[in-house]
Amino acid sequence: MIMRLSASDARHRFFLASCYNSIMNFLHYFQPDPILLSLGPITIRWYGLLIAIALAAGLAVALKLAEKRCLKADDLLDLALWLVIGGVIGARLYDVLIVDWPYFSSHPTEVLYIWQGGLAIHGALIGGLAALIIWCRRRRQNLWLWLDVIAVVLPLAQAVGRWGNYFNSELFGGPTDLPWGILIGEKFRPLIYQSQQYFHPVFLYESILDSLLFIILFILFKKNNLKNGQLVGWYFIGYGLIRFLTEFIRIDPTGLIGGIRVPQLVSLLLIIVGLVIIKAKSK
Repeated sequence: MIMRLSASDARHRFFLASCYNSIMNFLHYFQPDPILLSLGPITIRWYGLLIAIALAAGLAVALKLAEKRCLKADDLLDLALWLVIGGVIGARLYDVLIVDWPYFSSHPTEVLYIWQGGLAIHGALIGGLAALIIWCRRRRQNLWLWLDVIAVVLPLAQAVGRWGNYFNSELFGGPTDLPWGILIGEKFRPLIYQSQQYFHPVFLYESILDSLLFIILFILFKKNNLKNGQLVGWYFIGYGLIRFLTEFIRIDPTGLIGGIRVPQLVSLLLIIVGLVIIKAKSK
């Protein structure tokens, strides 16, 4: 039997195919510039703009979720400042001390150049968690309630923020001839890959997976059939798995322990902690 497509189905498929081809062409041929706009002494970078958008998107969704849990918007806005400060400090210290210490030990002044990238998400989680614990104790707030709200919006912010890595020409994998391989300029390529032009867009892989994790956690939050604290456990498991897998593709320098990349070991730890939290909170 021959299946005939309706006119609307044909237009729909044509539209999807056109979108796919446009995205593939953009990724394959566009070479990003880290600077969005320069006006005299003022420079606006894509990385900073996308991090700001990520924070704004996360905060907007968190306000809605907090309302569902009868948490005050004023408290969330106050907490957001603590989380940003703690997250940025933790992210930078992790990147400097664990990811790229040989470089920063020789260029100490560049430790402060966070607009050039180099904010490690594992460090941001540690720093943000420390800030949250301190804030909850000072304000006498329920730690697990706030953890669940933050756990839902974190992957959304990460999905948006990862595009900042794209415009900085970082967070890419090994060479590839796939149609969605991204063009990397010579100055950003590792020496062993100077003859290669196209590389795996690891930032894109993680952005897509983070988006899926956000959708899953958002649905679980809406169903409201989990105990307080279990959502953060699922976030640790979900993101730990995402990062563990994408580390196999990444080629950026990082510390090794027993031949295993440190971020993978930290990701395994996140998964274990997540499982422990879910089991403890299920009792």
